[in-house]
Amino acid sequence: MTTLLFNKPYRVLTRFTDEEERRSLAHYIPVPGVYPAGRLDRDSEGLLILTDDGRVQHAVCHPHNKLPKTYWAQVEGLVDERALAALSRGVQLKDGLTAPASARRVDAPTLWPRTPPIRARKSIPTSWIELTLTEGRNRQVRRMTAAVGLPTLRLVRVRIGPWTLDGLAPGRWRRLSGRPLVTIARYVERYLDPEAPTHGSGRRREGRASAGRRRRGRQGKIPGKGSTRG
Repeated sequence: MTTLLFNKPYRVLTRFTDEEERRSLAHYIPVPGVYPAGRLDRDSEGLLILTDDGRVQHAVCHPHNKLPKTYWAQVEGLVDERALAALSRGVQLKDGLTAPASARRVDAPTLWPRTPPIRARKSIPTSWIELTLTEGRNRQVRRMTAAVGLPTLRLVRVRIGPWTLDGLAPGRWRRLSGRPLVTIARYVERYLDPEAPTHGSGRRREGRASAGRRRRGRQGKIPGKGSTRG
C-alpha cells in the first residue's frame, strides 16, 4: 500500500490527465497507481492525500468519519466577532446549513509566494482566518466566507486529520510509512470523543464504543504513524 502527502500548488488540477493540457498531478507525482483521496480546487493550494488503497480513500473522504480539515483563508475585509460566530455556528448556503466549524482570526502566516499573487485592492484591507471543517461540500470555504461578507482571496489547506503540510514545499510530496488506515481510525475516535481512553484501555462511553467498533471493523486494528520523505 502506498499513501502520499502532497503540497498542491496553485492552478494545479487534482487529477492526472486533462484534455486542455493544464498542469495536473502528472507533472509532480511519479508514483504509479495512486489517486487523490478527496479534492482540492484548482485555485486552492495545500495538502492533498494520494493513495492506491481504496480503504484509505474511503476513510479520508467518507462523511461518517468527520475527518477534520484545516484551512488558512486570506479574505477581503477585516474579520470581526460576528463573522467568526456565524462561521462557527454554521452558515446557510444554497445547499443547506453547514455543520458547525472551528473559526478564528490568525496573523498572516509565513507562506511561499503565490504565482500569480492575489489581486488585492489598496482601499480594502485583507486578513486571515483559520477554519476547520468536518464536511466537504464543493468550494465550501469560499462560499462560507463569502456568505459572511469576507470573500476569499487565497486558500491553503494545511491539515487533514493527523497530517499537516509541515516540511513540504509547493510541488513536493512525502510518502507515509506505517499504517495510515488505522492512524485515521484512531485519530477520528479521539477527535470525536477527546475524553475517551486510547485504543485498548479502559471503557468508552456508550454509543461511542459501538461507533468505534464499526470504524475499526472497516478500517483495521493496528496503529501506524510517522513518515519518510519521497
